[in-house]
Amino acid sequence: QVQLVESGGGLVQAGGSLRLSCVASGSLFGINAMGWYRQAPGKQRELVAVITSSSLRNYADSVKGRFTISRDNAKNSVALQMNSLKPEDTAVYYCNALQHFPGGTQSYWGQGTQVTVSS
Repeated sequence: QVQLVESGGGLVQAGGSLRLSCVASGSLFGINAMGWYRQAPGKQRELVAVITSSSLRNYADSVKGRFTISRDNAKNSVALQMNSLKPEDTAVYYCNALQHFPGGTQSYWGQGTQVTVSS
């Protein structure tokens, strides 16, 4: 089992910045990709950014150039630096980790942290 604990959400004005952090604990063998997803009210959960253990990164088009994902493998953590925030970035942000086994893959989620951007 893997536990993910997020921190860093909050309320910010448009144009401002926030930094989200996620720390993984438990049985971490086989963890490869870690990332951030978000879900706004009435919408489906969507990928924001993902980073592999070898630091390959992928971003949603809507956040490219504004958000930066980083990872500290020694601390089993992933962070999301969010700059130039827009009201449409308002959502619950979830940390995700993928753990690979010989027979498959397990996905883990954090409890979510609210990000609210006021106009």
